[in-house]
Amino acid sequence: MLNGAVGTGKEARVYWGSTRDGGIVAVKIFATVAAEFRRRLPYIEGDPRFHRMPKTTIGRIDLWARKEFRNLQLAHGAGVACPRPITVRNNVLVMEFIGEDGVPAPLMAHVEEVNPNHYSQVLENVKRLYRSAGLVHADLSEYNVFIHRGRAILFDFGSAVDLRHPRAHHFLMRDITTINRFFSKRGIPTNPSERLFTEITGESPPVPLPP
Repeated sequence: MLNGAVGTGKEARVYWGSTRDGGIVAVKIFATVAAEFRRRLPYIEGDPRFHRMPKTTIGRIDLWARKEFRNLQLAHGAGVACPRPITVRNNVLVMEFIGEDGVPAPLMAHVEEVNPNHYSQVLENVKRLYRSAGLVHADLSEYNVFIHRGRAILFDFGSAVDLRHPRAHHFLMRDITTINRFFSKRGIPTNPSERLFTEITGESPPVPLPP
């Protein structure tokens, strides 16, 4: 049973739902007419896991939902702190609810007392996502991280790309830089983005793409 909405974005709305056994799940319903998905195409077109692009908008949105489900499966299976995926059907994705009693955990952006442990946790998850799941989040920011029971939990994996994506390393560098910027503004010491990139990948940072 669907209950109230707990999050609304340009491309989807998230509800908290009740299961037959009394459990709570998060239900993400992607809007089937969202023009926002046109901006998301580069995250699909270069991913070798998806060879055929549907011609219809509805088909593309259904593919996006399946992509996020698959990314969550890989991330969760690799031990990344993220919602556990449950099922996907058409444009509806069901996953673990992060929060208490239908109230979602706060976003990292809204937590006043972020600390160095949160910084380390986010980076550890980025590293595990890359090394064990073979993915780059590609849209990571303080608005895509929950702080729940002292833990940093990543979410919104629709944009995540396979490491074989031609822009995977550029996306990773952007993720690291965005996270560093957030924690620096909060007065928490950070490591240089270039050094972190090399520690995670074992490679030199990519040459910046032209604007």
